Amino acid sequence: MLLFEIETEIPSPSTSGDGLFELLASRATSAVPAEFRPMRFAVVDSTDGRWRCEIGGASVTGGNSPDGESELFRFIPRPIERAREFNTVLLVPTGVGASLGGHAGDACPAVRVLAAACDRLITHPNAVNASDINEMPTNGLFVEGSIITRLLMGTAGLQEVRANRLLVIVDKHPDDQFTDASINSVNAARACAGIDCGEIVVLNEPLVSRARYTNTGCAAGRVEDCQPLLDLLRARRGQYDAVAITSVVDVPPGFHREYFEHDRDMINPWGGIEALLTHAVSSYENVPSAHSPMMENSDVAYMRVPRIDPRKAAEAVSMTFLHCILKGLHKSPRVITDSIALREPGILNSSDVSCVVIPDGCLGLPTIAACLQGIPTIAVVENTNLMRNDLSQLPWQPGKFFRVANYWEAAGVMLALKAGVDPLSIRRPLAPISVTESQESTGQSNLGERQSSRL
Repeated sequence: MLLFEIETEIPSPSTSGDGLFELLASRATSAVPAEFRPMRFAVVDSTDGRWRCEIGGASVTGGNSPDGESELFRFIPRPIERAREFNTVLLVPTGVGASLGGHAGDACPAVRVLAAACDRLITHPNAVNASDINEMPTNGLFVEGSIITRLLMGTAGLQEVRANRLLVIVDKHPDDQFTDASINSVNAARACAGIDCGEIVVLNEPLVSRARYTNTGCAAGRVEDCQPLLDLLRARRGQYDAVAITSVVDVPPGFHREYFEHDRDMINPWGGIEALLTHAVSSYENVPSAHSPMMENSDVAYMRVPRIDPRKAAEAVSMTFLHCILKGLHKSPRVITDSIALREPGILNSSDVSCVVIPDGCLGLPTIAACLQGIPTIAVVENTNLMRNDLSQLPWQPGKFFRVANYWEAAGVMLALKAGVDPLSIRRPLAPISVTESQESTGQSNLGERQSSRL
């Protein structure tokens, strides 16, 4: 099974109701090979009346197919909104060059601030993973990106846990020092954080993955054969609750030095591969998962790194990059897909989502699902990225889309929504209310007129 991304263009959808996802599924399916199972969908550019899309997924070869068909575009609108708690979904898409959150866990301060403005904050590994650092707030939930998509699409829910039993997958490395370093990292988490790791599996054959960039400059890549990995996970079902993977991601020579030293804001090349791999694991096995890259060789590991952009610094001081995902997966919520269990008390589903916070311009299934369900969505302008979409053109319900300058303002809008206050009522000037006169005649008013004429 190959994992890779396909770039394509589709006509800008004309429908705006629940049928939008059926239309997207039809057009996406027609744009990819028959054996391709989509697992990730993003609109990179919609400025010219067409949607330029990047679709990540799996192409099955050799007759080996995981169980089930792709349900990426299946949408079950929420019947109600539960207002007992105020829960926020915070997304910073991987590999799009987000100025905040596109490097090494540098969205974590924003995560902590926004978490203080809500009862529960749901976010994904890209926002908080910083090599040996993960400063998730106590009311934060660490959820793999494809699972958050399914949460908002209404096809999955989340069950909070006290702790997970981790299965750690370590890539076969030609240099034992890096394998040993990964095992030492896991043992450190067991001894110092009390994390339960039932087993470390060192792969017999390396997991071959190669990073690349799409034509739009987004990080992507290709995993040559992840079928043995999925077979290994399937054989151990019931023995673990979450999966941590550490593997080598091949990048062209000089990428490490260029990433750390070059003046331009180079897109982190590893994020695209990581998203493909964890989407595959979480989609097929319905478990939390996260990935950390392994050092390729000693030259990379001991390369002298000068004083660099603070957003990248966490990656310059770690050998294994593992602790952030071990900490995140330790209490990552269980994935619930059974339609009856989704309605059980204590299961978080789309009805429990109070608002979504995204970088401005980021358009994918979570944004569309929020729009169609009337979930307030806050787009942050300061978090610039490669995606070129005017989100205000989506069919938002009145008062459900807010474009703010930065995450400070996002926190303010969240607090207003939580308090039941119209965010625009605390801005000045306060616009006058629209007043119209009804032109319709009702049967009741005509009856009244007839009765008056008889009196």
